[in-house]
Amino acid sequence: MTGWFIAFALAIVAFAVLLIARIPRNAREISAAALLLGLAGYAWQGHPAEPGAPRIAKDNAADNFDEKLVEQRRGLAERYGPAAQWMVMSDAFGRAGKTKDSANILLSGLRQSPEDPNLWLGLGNALLNHGDGVLSPGAQFAYRRAMALDPEGPAPRYFYGLALARNGQLQGARDLWAPLAASAPDGSEVKKELQANIARIDAMLSQGSTVSQ
Repeated sequence: MTGWFIAFALAIVAFAVLLIARIPRNAREISAAALLLGLAGYAWQGHPAEPGAPRIAKDNAADNFDEKLVEQRRGLAERYGPAAQWMVMSDAFGRAGKTKDSANILLSGLRQSPEDPNLWLGLGNALLNHGDGVLSPGAQFAYRRAMALDPEGPAPRYFYGLALARNGQLQGARDLWAPLAASAPDGSEVKKELQANIARIDAMLSQGSTVSQ
């Protein structure tokens, strides 16, 4: 209820100022109407009955930057090609916790090279990082665009599968990873990792199927 008290207190103070200032009656009525509209808007859009829950600024956003994923991306995808300058700048902003700037840099690169799968892949990862790991529609679009532009490349399928798995979409991740694991070189680290991930997914899917029965 604190929100209501603050809103009404501000409205009363504002109206008192209008009276003290002795502005013309017409102007005073218009101002009063504006205050009432403001209160109505607060009641409609706000949540006055809920306790305050201020959001903490993402001062530790840099802690969420995964350097290991950057190295995996480099190993699976670019070395760097035309996307180099954009990817390097995006990674730098990501390390500093400036996740929005990290994504915006890649959007600038895509305006120049809209068919570059590395930039689309980087954008998917940057949007995922900006959303604290949540796979947004924008990130999904970026991953799918990267796969469409590089259907044989392992990186888009690997990272899109990773994003799906971390967001609970296990079957979707498995569908991407199974053919990727099958085509990976025998004895490679990525093949071992994918096979281990797929085994864990199969175990979780089997448990879920057992519970549902």
